Amino acid sequence: MVNNLVQLITYPDSLGGDLNNLNQILEKYFPGIFIGGIHILPPFPSSGDRGFAPLTYLEIDPKFGTWEDIKKIGEKHAVLLDLMVNHISAQSPFFKDFITNGFDSKYADLFITIEKKWPNGKPLQTDIEKMFLRREKPYSEFKLEKTDQYQKVWSTFGRTNPSEQIDLDINAPITIDLLKQFLTNFSKNNIKIVRLDAVGYVIKKLGTSCFFVEPEIYHFLEWFCQLAESLKIEVLPEIHAEPQIQFKLANRGYWIYDFILPYTILEAIVVKSSKKLKDYLKIRPHHQFTMLDCHDGVPIKPDLDGLYQSKNSRKVVNHCKENGANFSLIISEAHKDPDGFDVHQIRGTYYSLLGCDDTAYLIARAIQFFTPGIPQVYYVGLLAGRNDEEAVKITGEGREINRHNYTMKEIAHEVERDVVKKLLDLIKFRNTQPVFNGVFEVEDSDDDSLILSWNYHNQISKLRVDLKTIAGEIVTIDSNNNEKKVFQF
Repeated sequence: MVNNLVQLITYPDSLGGDLNNLNQILEKYFPGIFIGGIHILPPFPSSGDRGFAPLTYLEIDPKFGTWEDIKKIGEKHAVLLDLMVNHISAQSPFFKDFITNGFDSKYADLFITIEKKWPNGKPLQTDIEKMFLRREKPYSEFKLEKTDQYQKVWSTFGRTNPSEQIDLDINAPITIDLLKQFLTNFSKNNIKIVRLDAVGYVIKKLGTSCFFVEPEIYHFLEWFCQLAESLKIEVLPEIHAEPQIQFKLANRGYWIYDFILPYTILEAIVVKSSKKLKDYLKIRPHHQFTMLDCHDGVPIKPDLDGLYQSKNSRKVVNHCKENGANFSLIISEAHKDPDGFDVHQIRGTYYSLLGCDDTAYLIARAIQFFTPGIPQVYYVGLLAGRNDEEAVKITGEGREINRHNYTMKEIAHEVERDVVKKLLDLIKFRNTQPVFNGVFEVEDSDDDSLILSWNYHNQISKLRVDLKTIAGEIVTIDSNNNEKKVFQF
């Protein structure tokens, strides 16, 4: 079972350059801090999207290390890995065989050729207009070497044309067998949690958005989770979607990501009002992984559709822009707001989005840690990192702003900063207090303040935040009502 402890999210090469150095860094600077889990972003051979276009899941990219390095990290930390059930690399041996041998390839049925959806091979624009698109068209065109003919193949993601990420046909028996093979290999290497990246896109059904298509999505998740459970692996579906979709999954007992929390905390601090945050904390499911930052950005649309006001969201977006953020925008006109608001994600380090204000940043983390769920801290956030604007210029990829690779020397310097030391103290507090297994309450307060409390057998911990002055404190209260201040922000 997943432990109620703080987890770390990191690329295999972003803390020290490889998996061996990552393990050394965990031992040297963060011993016992992340026993709850280490989410290692894709360490597999990949052709793009920083690991999210994997060639296979049976190997670790040699530049990062080996499966033995993963096992070594897993000796003291529950390891979480991604499985991109929606797609695989165009450079994978499976797709390359299809390109070489066309429909004579034994892997041909792995992929969704256009004829599987439009028998005449001509996509209908009326169908495409209903889809929640991540690129201009839901397919890419490739030349098959054996016949010299061009073939359209479904590709949900990818900035290039043709895409480097080719969708898998999860209805094909060969795909089911391949997923079983991948998951069994994870089990053999002691992986405890698997994140189903982009699982919301696995069902392609014409006449729908081709995103979170019900009830088919539940059938797939039920099958996958049964397989994972037989291998003693927990499953975390990763779905960016409207709140009601996330809540449907939670009501069915699935772990979900709280993609609503990062923006809601950010807005509370920027506009100095806790109203929306308090309203949300009172209704949200507790069976969630919480986060403030990750390898993408701070979500707004569609994750917060119906939960934000355009006036405040534009104020937050402008505030972030002033602090160096860039933005991922909604492509489909049908999925933008009527007033034209189209921000999919705000991209920047959370520390920079808050103006590199130590107090505001620590308050944001304290709110995250007091929110019910399994807290995850992204490696850049762990080191209170600033925007890496140079990486954006070099790569042309806006998300690189929050993907800085730290050298061993940089890490040694960053852990000495006061804000990082205080964050580590907060993590230790969150990990060691039994109170976080108790009863959570959002206490009544004015909208320019916030009071969150936990009660476990009459042992109480409270977080009090003053949004007017951006100040706060954490106190513990024993059964005799004696109050002790443990953190002052």
